[in-house]
Amino acid sequence: MVTDPIADYLTRVRNAIMAGHKIVEIPASNIKAEITRILHEQGFILNYKREADKGPQGTIKIALKYDRMSNEPAIRSLERISKPGLRQYRGGKELPRVINGLGIAIVSTSRGVMTDKQARKENVGGEVLCYVY
Repeated sequence: MVTDPIADYLTRVRNAIMAGHKIVEIPASNIKAEITRILHEQGFILNYKREADKGPQGTIKIALKYDRMSNEPAIRSLERISKPGLRQYRGGKELPRVINGLGIAIVSTSRGVMTDKQARKENVGGEVLCYVY
């Protein structure tokens, strides 16, 4: 049994990148689907597909993105910030800037899951889930 599904999601993606895999399969949930959507919109992954055939909620297949020339992954780091034992909440004005704006922080707000830049623009705070760069 997984006690922190978001940390499990990040670890599966991190391990697939370190092993050089092109595709990773992850058990689906709504929050994981939203995090995957954000990673796709921000250009960290090539594509994703939610399949309903395996498991109770299905799976998410993620096509990882690598540089064509150097074969370096687009995702350099995935870091879980808010943990089940210590939740990290920030207001709209105090959201962190990841690597001075080069990375993103994924935030769960009352208006849905969004990046730190979107949350700052809408002036809404929430739980800082993870940093990606």
